[in-house]
Amino acid sequence: MNSDNRNVILAVVLSMIVLFGWQFFIAGPQLEQAQRQAEIAAQQQAESEQLAVPATNADGSAAAPAATSGAPQVFADRDTAIAATDRVAISTADLEGSINLTGARIDDLELKQYRETVDPDSPIIALLKPAGLPDAYFVEQGWAAAAGSSVALPTSQSVWTLEGDNATLTADTPVTLRFDNGEGLVFHRTFAVDDFYLFTVTQTVENTGAGDVALFPYSRVIRHGNPQVQNFFIQHEGPIGVLGSNNYVARKYGDLQNERQVDFSSTTGWLGIADKYWATAVLPKPETAINARFAFSQSGGTNVFQTNYVETQPVMVPAGGTVSHEAYVFAGAKEDRVIAAYQEDFGFDRLELLIDWGWFHFLTKPMHWLLVTLYGILGNFGLAVLAVTVIVKAIFFPLANRSYASMAAMRRVQPEMKAIQERLKDDRAAQQQAMMELYKKEKINPLSGCWPILIQIPVFFALYTVIFISLEMRHAPFFGWIQDLAAPDPTNIFTLFGLIPWNPTALPILGSFLHLGIWPVIMGISMWVQMRLNPPPPDPTQAMIFNWMPVIFTFMLGTFPAGLVIYWAWNNTLSIAQQWFIMKRHGVEVNLFGNIIDSFRRKPKPAEPTKS
Repeated sequence: MNSDNRNVILAVVLSMIVLFGWQFFIAGPQLEQAQRQAEIAAQQQAESEQLAVPATNADGSAAAPAATSGAPQVFADRDTAIAATDRVAISTADLEGSINLTGARIDDLELKQYRETVDPDSPIIALLKPAGLPDAYFVEQGWAAAAGSSVALPTSQSVWTLEGDNATLTADTPVTLRFDNGEGLVFHRTFAVDDFYLFTVTQTVENTGAGDVALFPYSRVIRHGNPQVQNFFIQHEGPIGVLGSNNYVARKYGDLQNERQVDFSSTTGWLGIADKYWATAVLPKPETAINARFAFSQSGGTNVFQTNYVETQPVMVPAGGTVSHEAYVFAGAKEDRVIAAYQEDFGFDRLELLIDWGWFHFLTKPMHWLLVTLYGILGNFGLAVLAVTVIVKAIFFPLANRSYASMAAMRRVQPEMKAIQERLKDDRAAQQQAMMELYKKEKINPLSGCWPILIQIPVFFALYTVIFISLEMRHAPFFGWIQDLAAPDPTNIFTLFGLIPWNPTALPILGSFLHLGIWPVIMGISMWVQMRLNPPPPDPTQAMIFNWMPVIFTFMLGTFPAGLVIYWAWNNTLSIAQQWFIMKRHGVEVNLFGNIIDSFRRKPKPAEPTKS
């Protein structure tokens, strides 16, 4: 590998270091600081904004949402909040919770198949929570009246009654709630749920009065507090939507605090709020014209985030008639195959974007499919990661073979290259010309050694994205101490793997660097050994950088998901074997052990010039 080749590799690696370093040291802290400043500014508002459902009547006048009464009661905990109101139970194979008869809203939902930690006895994931809690999170449907209308509509404080004998919503038995406004309108709200996470909400209005009534259906997701997010650049967490020609729309919580309100008029699509592994979204029927809004306000000092839509065309309820309207709610885990089935079966526009596949989505999605498929065969996601690495190596083997063959050829002509450099050391242009003639004569591509590394970068990011965002990888065990491939290696050499009872990561400034598990160390060693396949570069600066690079990457990957670190260590090991085999086959002596021993030898100091 000549100096040009090393420089290209060095530039690629340094670019990766800059990318991760920028996120860790600059972008991340700046984002956190901006979010804190936005929170402080919002708290200094004299009055909180009233959230409104956007709508426009056919004549251009604004439609108004149902009014809400004052701030909700404050509860000490979730159990107390749930016990404070009458409810209808929800029970399916995947969901557990209840519908609040006050407001007829879904505000209590747990995901039975997922737990907070790898401990099988840890609590199951609580997705939705009632109002009155600091982290309230719920879904609400309703009707908005035309501007100037005096029709009495149910509000978030209206108490509904259960209709019929069925008091539990299951995948086979829907439930219906009823509210009479006492002025000639009777509202029914029927909830149905499938085997996974999709609710169908059918709103029916009976008009026993003398005049026609125009109502606009709306639906919204409301979240209180400051949701905990990882603020990592490869995945969005916060308000999201796919809104017709606006395409994919997303706002970070901090950004929405600054903007306060973002409207999208006369569009189609869906919107909601996404976490890393879970999401809640409201979805009208496909191609329904809506006005959508992302909004932020404060209520009693609590931050309130909302995504909502209202249909632009009113539902006309004739005197003496009954009209029904149907919409959907997704509330659950971001399981790829489930979401893809909803998109296919119901025609929801690009619902797959509930999952943030990242920049390299054209690689990430096939990579995810391959991992899940291999998991079905091997029964272990760690083994699936190792198998994917082998498959990727096999796919790019012809390119790697040509690359390493060219590198081997360059090793053979190294004496001639040094002779040219020495002979033409004072004529740089002539030296480059002679080098190019030598490359052409020996059929050598001096940059071919960089291609395996360049190709690995998007593959690496695609696999990293899959491991980071894929729900299937969450709490997926490998072997031994790795019980969650999506979490960092839990061991730490700075505690002697648990023998010293202290937490070095709690130290200020340096703490973030003091988590280094066994697998990151293995990865660093494999990277260091791989670099020993070639003699050290003659340039001292390059030699120093290449020597420290494995150390830098070891600490950088110390906090990365264990699955990614295992992939990199295994990939390095395969690369060592591959490069050794190809270069030996082309007659190049690979003095790996000699290079390793030389790296530990103290370099002789240059002789001091003799005094005359």
